[in-house]
Amino acid sequence: MNYQETVEFLYSKLPMFSRQGAAAYKKDLHNTIALLDSLDHPERKFKSVHIAGTNGKGSSSHMLAAIFQSAGYKTGLYTSPHLHDFRERIKINGEMVSEDYVIKFVQTCLPTIGKIEPSFFEVTVAMAFDWFAKQEVDIAIIEVGLGGRLDSTNVITPEISIITQIGKDHMNMLGNTLSAIAFEKAGIIKQGVPVVIGEIHPETKPIFLEQAKLKQATLQFAEEYLVIDAIEQRANSLDVTFKNSYIEPKTYTCDLPGWYQARNMRTVLTATHILRELGWNLDEEAVRTGLSNSKSINGLMGRWEILQSNPTVIADVGHNEDGIKVILEQLSKCAYKQLHIVFGMAKDKEIENVLQLLPKYAAYYFTQASIPRALDAHILCEIANRYELKGTTIPSVNNALLSSIQHASKDDLILVCGSIFVVAEIDRSIFQQSNSTAASPEK
Repeated sequence: MNYQETVEFLYSKLPMFSRQGAAAYKKDLHNTIALLDSLDHPERKFKSVHIAGTNGKGSSSHMLAAIFQSAGYKTGLYTSPHLHDFRERIKINGEMVSEDYVIKFVQTCLPTIGKIEPSFFEVTVAMAFDWFAKQEVDIAIIEVGLGGRLDSTNVITPEISIITQIGKDHMNMLGNTLSAIAFEKAGIIKQGVPVVIGEIHPETKPIFLEQAKLKQATLQFAEEYLVIDAIEQRANSLDVTFKNSYIEPKTYTCDLPGWYQARNMRTVLTATHILRELGWNLDEEAVRTGLSNSKSINGLMGRWEILQSNPTVIADVGHNEDGIKVILEQLSKCAYKQLHIVFGMAKDKEIENVLQLLPKYAAYYFTQASIPRALDAHILCEIANRYELKGTTIPSVNNALLSSIQHASKDDLILVCGSIFVVAEIDRSIFQQSNSTAASPEK
């Protein structure tokens, strides 16, 4: 098989969560362990950081990877899902895994794949770990796929565990309450391994304290370590001032401009403090360089990403209640004449809970990603109408986006959100290159 045939084999022959949903979710680690055993356990051959959370884990993973890389460490990064290229999931120092390696890995594992019938995600986790081991990375930042306790990535013993934030998502698999979801996320806490929790919530705090105590793991709530003192948003960056009782206020710049990134920065800075205590040489210059280049170093897309100006077009992968809430918080700080929203969802999400949050004054373009999990755009429109959300139905994501651009004036704002897979289908070639005059916060 060539590279394209290999990737198509992975997509078509193995259960894939992004296409099938819960049916592709394997609720144990047996297949992952079997794959890794056949590869002589590469997960034991490199150091790692493990990051879970309902929202924020992707951004935090990219920030921390950029910091390690800026400090001179050979840094692996495993994230999911990808937006455009399968190889986005597996990077070292910002470079995607080679096509040749993907081909060779699948060929090598075909007998094991045929025997145990693993999921797409289980195979990609094994692929990433094998690549990181073979390339002898100094550290790998590993993002959890779903949950934590039973996630395929949960076979590592990291330097530190990070749980960014807990919200209601994947409730059909992780539980119907925040405490139940927190228990699944807390499954990444390992014996004696320090853990950072990004946000404090009265329902989840006792779960984390209990699990950390059981595992004799030092626990630090980022909110208790650092206070966000001030935030200044620019067109393509964010300046955040942090303080605590030990240090004078410090301002850091991040090239991810979303207002909500301040919370992820706080979590990452807290984790960096602990990693220094563990002996990692992450000096102040590396931290500042990594944060200010976290997007450019590792190519993160879809986080309040400005694609065009006049009219401004922004893409954000927010797709659950908490994700939509922070998008709306961000919108409240932007100046625009009219808001247009290109919107699609997966059918296994809390659809009505999300729709009732959305602004009634926006013009909507209901659409759907080209995956089986996508909610039919016409059904989405019908449900949205119950919440007084009005617009047109255009099943093709890019046709919906082009329609919104055609109907917008230069002072309008167009937002594409609701599903990672809607954002993934955006044809970026239709946008102008310069974003210099994109929407900025109100003064």
